[in-house]
Amino acid sequence: MKKAIDPHKTVIFFDFDNTIATGDVLDDIIISFSRDKRWMELEEKWKKGKIGSKECLAGQLEGLDITKRGLDSYLGQAKLDPYFKRLLHLFCAKGAKGIVLSDNFDYIVRRILSRHRVLGQIKVYSNGLRFEKGRLRSFFPYQSRKCPLCGHCKTKNLLANSRKDSIIIYVGDGKSDICPAGYADIVFAKENLLKHYRESRIACLPYKTLKDVYNYLKRSFL
Repeated sequence: MKKAIDPHKTVIFFDFDNTIATGDVLDDIIISFSRDKRWMELEEKWKKGKIGSKECLAGQLEGLDITKRGLDSYLGQAKLDPYFKRLLHLFCAKGAKGIVLSDNFDYIVRRILSRHRVLGQIKVYSNGLRFEKGRLRSFFPYQSRKCPLCGHCKTKNLLANSRKDSIIIYVGDGKSDICPAGYADIVFAKENLLKHYRESRIACLPYKTLKDVYNYLKRSFL
């Protein structure tokens, strides 16, 4: 029998790209607007573990040829999983807390959430982005000094937003989710995160869309 979950002690952490968003918004931007193929070289080095995501992402953003207006127009096409709003309503009704942990950039994530009118309903932690002389510049306020792997240390913000008695739920899909998901009591995983859990023979809950997460929590909350 499934154990009931106290929503008042529950914190649900979400990845953004390919989790809340229906696709990988940042990857699509890099592929669509890079001036040359250098982004592919950086991506390959990152996949092989030769560089961390900070170096990879900073280099890829510097290689983009897109104006602020062009970026805004592109972001206007981004779609969210339709069950994300339902999850937010469920959290509000039950007293649970939801937080976004993303290796994407604040301007991108917040603009998309704002357009869908959900930005004020959830806290967001991500990398930083600013426009300088027509170019995108990145900064990384949440990088760990001890670990160079990720531009955004999601684990740091997960631990800062949970207590010893918190019930931590993690929903993600990528390599940057592996470390923070290790601190969760319940993990919803797909793609690279699911592959890691299966190869490590660690229990998790596979999901395809946030509908799976919503149905599980709706049944499990007290």
